[in-house]
Amino acid sequence: MTGRPISRRGLLRSALLGGPALVLPGCGMNEGPHRRLTLATGARGGPYHAFGHALAAEAARNPPHPHITPVSTAASVDNLRRLAAGSADLALAMADAAEQALHGAAPFTAPSRVTALARVYVNYTHLLARSDGPVRSVADLAGRPVATGATGSGAQVLAGRLLRVAGLTDGRAVREQRLGLAESVAALCRGTVDAVIWAGGVPTPALSALTRRLPLRVLPLEAEAEALRAEYGPVYSAVTLPAGVYGLTAPVTTIGVGNYLLARPQVPDRDARDVLRVVFDRWRVLLREVTAGARLEPRFAVATGDLPLHPGAVAYYRSVYG
Repeated sequence: MTGRPISRRGLLRSALLGGPALVLPGCGMNEGPHRRLTLATGARGGPYHAFGHALAAEAARNPPHPHITPVSTAASVDNLRRLAAGSADLALAMADAAEQALHGAAPFTAPSRVTALARVYVNYTHLLARSDGPVRSVADLAGRPVATGATGSGAQVLAGRLLRVAGLTDGRAVREQRLGLAESVAALCRGTVDAVIWAGGVPTPALSALTRRLPLRVLPLEAEAEALRAEYGPVYSAVTLPAGVYGLTAPVTTIGVGNYLLARPQVPDRDARDVLRVVFDRWRVLLREVTAGARLEPRFAVATGDLPLHPGAVAYYRSVYG
């Protein structure tokens, strides 16, 4: 048993303000060999797939950490459903999709017990169009074919919310194409979509490669970031794509949303704690092919919004904070 999940607020109050020590139920019941843990990642070639396979490899190089088996999936929504069904022990998911699962909001039909291990990095929303194409602003998407992420992905959830706050619904609705990243890139090259909405690290290698083949326009989303934050809360923020990435000559403001490493509450505390040891010991390797220049620090990692931290994660962070 792992005990009742403990919130980030409770952890920080105790760890940072000198409160009483947390009692962590089940900490003495984790003797014996580590479990074999299944990690739901994402599509091949995507950042979740890269992160998940790197985490499994680093855990294997540093015994006696748990044996992690990464599984390719459709990403966030699919991963959260697998956690709820018990077919995955660990998962990666975007913060907005994770909070929808926690509260039982669409596309989920009932609340899920979801616990967080860490916020591992931030996704940057990319709204890309051909430089020689008709899309020069968000409003220009009306009525046009747009790649909005694969079915079951967090990118698709974000794209739906983005289009709604931008007023691109009903009579002005875009023609959504539910495509993953590789398919979206191919469709933009062929001209079968006029724009791509993608959320990922910076730079996303597939998009960097695309800019070498096709002149692109990266559309700013500052107003949409403010609208999403006003409606859905701090799960969304304004972030900046820096000059130089994707050939940008000036920074572009866009929408940021965190990515969480999640665990079923039934994962033993010791295993959750030891997974986090690998994450923090080897974060440079884990993030190297996911998002350039990012750092992973405990004070950042515990910012998991409404999602409670797994008790094993609480134990790890308490050991870090002292």
